[in-house]
Parts: sequence; C-alpha cells; structure tokens
Amino acid sequence: MTNGLFDLSGRVAVVVGGTSGIGRAIALGLADAGADVVATGRRHDLVKQVSAEIVARGRRSLTIGADVSDVNSLTALRDACVRELGGIDILVAAAGVIKRVPTLEMAEADWTRIIETNLTGVMRTCQVFGATMVKQQRGRIITIASLSSFVGLHEVAAYTASKAGVAGLTRALAVEWARHGVTVNGIAPGVFETDLNRELLKSGRGQEFLIRTPMKRFGQIEELAGAAVFLASDAAGFITGQLIAVDGGFLASGVNQ
Repeated sequence: MTNGLFDLSGRVAVVVGGTSGIGRAIALGLADAGADVVATGRRHDLVKQVSAEIVARGRRSLTIGADVSDVNSLTALRDACVRELGGIDILVAAAGVIKRVPTLEMAEADWTRIIETNLTGVMRTCQVFGATMVKQQRGRIITIASLSSFVGLHEVAAYTASKAGVAGLTRALAVEWARHGVTVNGIAPGVFETDLNRELLKSGRGQEFLIRTPMKRFGQIEELAGAAVFLASDAAGFITGQLIAVDGGFLASGVNQ
C-alpha cells in the first residue's frame, strides 16, 4: 500500500455543515489531502472564512451557502459544483444540532427540529448529491453518526434517535447504491469539544465521558480528518455500509473504566 492510495488530488469534495466544528475539520483535512473542497452551511460569513482557508492551501473552492432543510439550496449548490468545478466525487453530510432536555419536558417542536436537521437533512443531502454520483457511476459519501448511534445517552433522546437513524440510513444507501460505484460510510465521533457541546462537557457529564473513555481524554477535532480522508480515498474502495468509531475506545470498553 502506497501513499498514493490516500491522495485526493483532482477530486471535488462537498462538506455540508462544513463551516464549524467537525465539518470544518474534515473539510480542511480533505483539502490537505489534495481535494478541492466546498464547505457550506447557513452562515455566509463562515462559508467565506472556510473557503478562504481552503484556497490558501492551494485548492479550489466556492462560497455558496446551503441549508439542509431547503432542497432547492442543496440542488443549487450541487449544480454550481458540477458547473464550476467539473463534478462531485466526495460528499460529507455533517450538518447537525443537539439539545439536552429531559424527554418528559421536550417540546415537540424541538424533537421535530432535531430530526429534521440530523436525519431528514442527511437523507435530503444524500438524495441531491447521490443522484449525480449514481449517474456518473462513482462517488464517496460520508455521513456523521455518533456514539448515540450505538448507545443511549442521557437526556438527548431526539439526538440519539436521529443519529441511530443516520446509522441505518448509511447502511441502506450503501446497499442500494453499491452497484452504481458509490460507497456510503459513516464516522462516529467520540467526545470532541465543539461549539455544539462545549458547555455540556464542562459539567459532570464531561467527567463521566472521560471516565468511560479508555484514552482518558477528549479527542482533538483534527483527529477526525484521517478517517474522512481514508473513506474518501482509493484505499477504501471495497468498504461500504460501515461506521468507523473515532472515540478513544469508548465503545470498545462497554462499561465504565
């Protein structure tokens, strides 16, 4: 196996939800591996900022916003990538939200918002970009799952349900699109400090997660890039329908350490 298997030069990647946190780290990691990368989200100022970082790495990019709740914005993004960059080889569906609340107190509007973004939004994104990949008979799709795709986490029922759904959707699309040369895999991050969970990790829950992680530390956000580069590369050509946990051993431990 040579380094060339992990070289993404000449490929175009789109990271939906790529302007902060996990998505941004993956977008920059793909660019470092040679890909032209379009990192998008709802906030145009952040889209411009990440696009500039990608261009500074010598890669091509576009500054186009997109919202996973709006199929028209996703379609416009896809069409712009095909028109201006020549195609789409890699899709990372990274948009997500979370809210911690006891389930008995959860408003239905919060449940709907989380499911709409984290699960339906991923499905919508995969539909739009998957259509192009199926047509061209090649592509790599990477979803962002979670520890809660495998285990129940306290007072995040909607998030847990959505991420369990993402795991199932990843496997279903992998089976359906494999014959078209499209692989669909997921990354399940362990505990990484991001804007989404920073306050939660400062609480007793953060210490609980540390106790349950055999490496006894939170992940560094950049440590997710390697898994994404691998799944996007030729090295993962015969891998599909899999969820790779990048979690410091959390799921392997099974019980509190």
